[in-house]
Amino acid sequence: MFGYVTVNRPELKVKDLELYRSYYCGLCHMLGKKGGMKSRLLLSYDCTFLAILLAGVYEPKEKQASVRCMRHPAVRHPETVDRFTSYAADMNVLLGYLKAEDDVQDEKKASAGLLVRTFRKEYERIRKNWPAQEKAVRQSVSRLDELEKKPLPEGKERILERLDEAAGLTGNFLGVICAPCHDLWEEDLKGTGFYLGKFIYIMDAFDDMEKDRKSGNFNLLSCLEKEDPEHYRDTVKEVLMDTAACCCRHFERLPIVKNVEILRNILYSGIWVKFNERSV
Repeated sequence: MFGYVTVNRPELKVKDLELYRSYYCGLCHMLGKKGGMKSRLLLSYDCTFLAILLAGVYEPKEKQASVRCMRHPAVRHPETVDRFTSYAADMNVLLGYLKAEDDVQDEKKASAGLLVRTFRKEYERIRKNWPAQEKAVRQSVSRLDELEKKPLPEGKERILERLDEAAGLTGNFLGVICAPCHDLWEEDLKGTGFYLGKFIYIMDAFDDMEKDRKSGNFNLLSCLEKEDPEHYRDTVKEVLMDTAACCCRHFERLPIVKNVEILRNILYSGIWVKFNERSV
């Protein structure tokens, strides 16, 4: 998982941070309930956001509890679950599994191969229950692999066009994942997910530049840096700002009152935390 879709903790009220943690713990609990302790290894902030987003739009009946867990055995902590927690847990496993499968194909990672074997049964269940989401992720990953095998573009405009195309593939599947219900809010949920997915792809490429430079892995931002070393960082920030703005425009059209401060903290501030750290 990517890990960029999280809260900016210093900017969040204490009560909202506790509520955020309760959704995170609820997702962790649901992963364990559905797939055993091993599934908790896939727990991500990204799918915590998904659970909170859908709870904000649909306001389902929630179950709240005070629990202990293996990580915090001595102290009880609150957890919040609803019908979308189960969906977010399934998407968490789906994304983790297909990412590992892609790593096996591209990099022959032994750890990824172990993850694929471990979660194959869970993946087959999710593919059966959520075929549109599985198809969207698999097709986007496959098309991204094809795109990465094409000759690298030259010239700033062509690089940015290729970057937009590649980021859009992540946006496509995250848009589908963010809109499990075919209703009045589907398009804006898809729009929120689409532009958030684009932001994640670009942010991940930015975060991995040094590592990819050493390994020789595909990274369009490395091409952009070579093309325009003096201004490439400003260009990346400009693209990210435009993408985040589009995401937030769709988000603000959703009828969200519940958890809205947490969600705004994530979309307006939290997703920028790693970029700001890298820019220091």
